[in-house]
Amino acid sequence: MAKQSAVKETPESVEPLLADANNTVAGRLASVVAKELLQGEHVIVINAEKAVLSGDRSSLILEYKERLGIRTLTAPWKGPLHPRHPDRLLRRIIRGMVPWKKDRGRKAMKRLRVYVGAPEGIKTKRQLDLSEYERKGRRTIYLGEIARELGWKGLT
Repeated sequence: MAKQSAVKETPESVEPLLADANNTVAGRLASVVAKELLQGEHVIVINAEKAVLSGDRSSLILEYKERLGIRTLTAPWKGPLHPRHPDRLLRRIIRGMVPWKKDRGRKAMKRLRVYVGAPEGIKTKRQLDLSEYERKGRRTIYLGEIARELGWKGLT
């Protein structure tokens, strides 16, 4: 007998969940979004550049810059490829919380959309309540600032 999947399949007619990353701690946002994706929801994340990482500004920038040095010496163009855009950085953070190598995780990641800014065409009434995950404290840096340090040239 085949095992029933715990994931509910949502038809395309159901509205996706909208998550605004503005001043929200990226890790907390990612865990909530990953949970919704694994439950079968379609999720749209807007304002990815305004997501916040907590910690010392200079050490976070240094950590991300050190990751850029990880490569293969024989064929560096083959990878590993490191994201530099804030939407791709946030997508990678979310991917770390999903079993993306398995079929369930692959399908979940296909239900995710991450945008820099807020595109005009998004119309949804369902929103994730992320107010309890907003940044608290002084030692924070926006994902957009890290992306600019890594070479992103968008949204000036």
